[in-house]
Amino acid sequence: MDTQQNSTCRKKEYQKISYELKLSIIDQIANGQISVNYASKKYQIFRSSIFYWTKKLSNFKQKSTSIGKNNELKKLRERIEELEFIKYFQQDIIADFENITGEEFSKKYLPEALAKEIEKKKQALLKQNGSINASE
Repeated sequence: MDTQQNSTCRKKEYQKISYELKLSIIDQIANGQISVNYASKKYQIFRSSIFYWTKKLSNFKQKSTSIGKNNELKKLRERIEELEFIKYFQQDIIADFENITGEEFSKKYLPEALAKEIEKKKQALLKQNGSINASE
């Protein structure tokens, strides 16, 4: 009698499901094309397996998006530094031009905050030029 029980109590063999099929099933569920129950019946997969795949995939997506966001932040910081350098360079050119010509273009055509920054640069250039002329 023990032999009969052992033969009926065999462990069920599970089918191997490819990674692509898992992604396809999860994508269909996420897009609302099918429900978890329907996918479970259609592909003969336990619902708990589908929930497990969904959880694993969401963790993977979160990690990849956080890495992507860190890279994006790094690129944006580099771009900000580059633009600030360009801004300071242009302000130096404008301040130098205004000192040479005596015209006040920055006050006429630029926002007040930028005009004030250029005025400070002009003052610094005048001091620097004054000290150079004094040393000659």
